[in-house]
Amino acid sequence: MKEHSLGYPARFFLTFLRWKTIKKMDPTCISVLAATAGGGALLLFFMRYCNSQRMKLKIRKARSRRDASLQQAEQVVQQFSTTKSDSENAHIVSLSMTELTKRLQEGSLSPRAVLHAYMEKALEVNKRLNCATDFLLESQQQLLNIENCRGGLLYGVPVSIKDNVGYKGHDSTCGVLGKVDDPAEDDCVVVTVLKRQGAIPFVKTNIPQGLLNYDCSNPLYGQSLNPRNLQKTPGGSSGGEGALIGGGGSILGIGTDIGGSIRIPSSFCGICGLKPTSNRISLRGLSSVCRGQKSVLSAIGPMARDVDSLALCMKALLCEDMFVLDPTVPPMPFNEKVYLSTKRLRIGYYENDGYQMPSPSMKRAFRETKELLERAGHTFVPFTPPQIVYAMHELVVKGILADGAETLLGSVKDGPVDPCLLPQIIPYRLPRWLKKTLSVILRPIFPRIAASLGGTAGVSSVADLWRQHTSVEDYTYEFMSEWRRLKMDVLLTPMLGPAYNFNYCGKLTSALSYTTLYNLLNFPAGVVPVSMVTADDEAQLESHKGNFGDPFDKLFVKALRDAVGLPVAVQCVALPWQEELCLRFMREVEQLVKERRK
Repeated sequence: MKEHSLGYPARFFLTFLRWKTIKKMDPTCISVLAATAGGGALLLFFMRYCNSQRMKLKIRKARSRRDASLQQAEQVVQQFSTTKSDSENAHIVSLSMTELTKRLQEGSLSPRAVLHAYMEKALEVNKRLNCATDFLLESQQQLLNIENCRGGLLYGVPVSIKDNVGYKGHDSTCGVLGKVDDPAEDDCVVVTVLKRQGAIPFVKTNIPQGLLNYDCSNPLYGQSLNPRNLQKTPGGSSGGEGALIGGGGSILGIGTDIGGSIRIPSSFCGICGLKPTSNRISLRGLSSVCRGQKSVLSAIGPMARDVDSLALCMKALLCEDMFVLDPTVPPMPFNEKVYLSTKRLRIGYYENDGYQMPSPSMKRAFRETKELLERAGHTFVPFTPPQIVYAMHELVVKGILADGAETLLGSVKDGPVDPCLLPQIIPYRLPRWLKKTLSVILRPIFPRIAASLGGTAGVSSVADLWRQHTSVEDYTYEFMSEWRRLKMDVLLTPMLGPAYNFNYCGKLTSALSYTTLYNLLNFPAGVVPVSMVTADDEAQLESHKGNFGDPFDKLFVKALRDAVGLPVAVQCVALPWQEELCLRFMREVEQLVKERRK
């Protein structure tokens, strides 16, 4: 529509819209003015223009706030750096968690020196990887009273936290515009307990838009990069944590996991991560765009360079403070005896879950790890996940998207959809009847794609939802029954990897079977890096056909190309509430891999 073709009232209103006051206008006011300016078509034009301006304003606000926190952090670091050399800071950030906590407790390092060394390193890493969303300058105030927490297990340890972890006075955006300018009224329970244990939360990290995606990009803060290869994603949704820790800018981080969101970035970035049983650690005060879904459970857990750091974090969090602040958390302190046990384990295993064929590097890393454990005297028994195709479509997809993805779509309707999420939600937007129809049509050609599409239709009624919940319970007991029959202590599986090329995560929800299954079952699961992609792995990838030979399998190959030298991990699993045993198993894997490399 040409501006000169509009009547005088319309031209006047269009000029008015260009004023900066449009950014603060009430939609009702705009509607009235638009109606006087020429009717329905013009009203639609004006409303779209107004919405566009609002979106741009929110994005600018979020970025301005982030940039301001970066600048303030740089000033703090500069002021402190006049008394410390670069070599001292480099030494501090090179220390292991065990060495760092020992020196902090004995007083040979001060919490102030450690915090500023990590702030400096995090700023440096962020410039390269775009992984930080908000530096928490309240950390400077926390230093003033830090001696009151000298007995805490994490005294003086800087901790990074994922964007959706509530910190008083700061947004938890989940990467969506609707959560900008909505700061947390209080610290979440985990942040409160961390502070009481002497830890110093100092930075928030990036996530994908809406969190239900395993890339790490959103319209507010952009794309985060992998510390091992800038042409690869760090994974998600705790991708900012994976990138920052993998890049050396944090020694301990807190992430969340609903389908692999701790484990995938840990695998992609070459670090360790633990998804505990849901509610072993309090979820109180976390932000989400899809609260209320009960079929596939979320958990909050630690990410770090080594397994001992994960164990220390769990030990610090599982204390009386947490049990008092959130009485829904079972009062189960960390069992050090189980974690330090050297008893030989009976380990279940599977190399291929029957849904997503592992990549050549996943397969090789898994076999090498199994061989190391066997040589160490552990017993292995083959295990097959029951009804994996049914579990993925009828329990996982249908459970997470029980509402037909209405809640997730609602969270992104007021803003641009990020390229990493767009291919994932295109089918979600189809009418339910069309999803069902296409599922039937595609079934003879691409059965996995057809079943997945049918799952996105969600449930049809409350009674259907109850039946779905019952099916989840039945499946969980069936899985545990087989576990008990085989007298397994733990389970070893391949772990999704290596890191993808950009813009494939949203197209490959099919690859999540190795991780999402243990959110469905609510089992603790952790990942340990054990190898790196070789040239031979890369060559074998070109002949990878997959379990189905469908478009998902072909996309998987494209996503993984050009990955020589990137880390590959394995996944360790235990029964619910047995995080200490899971960590003990992870530690065994880690130690055997270290010994092999000597």
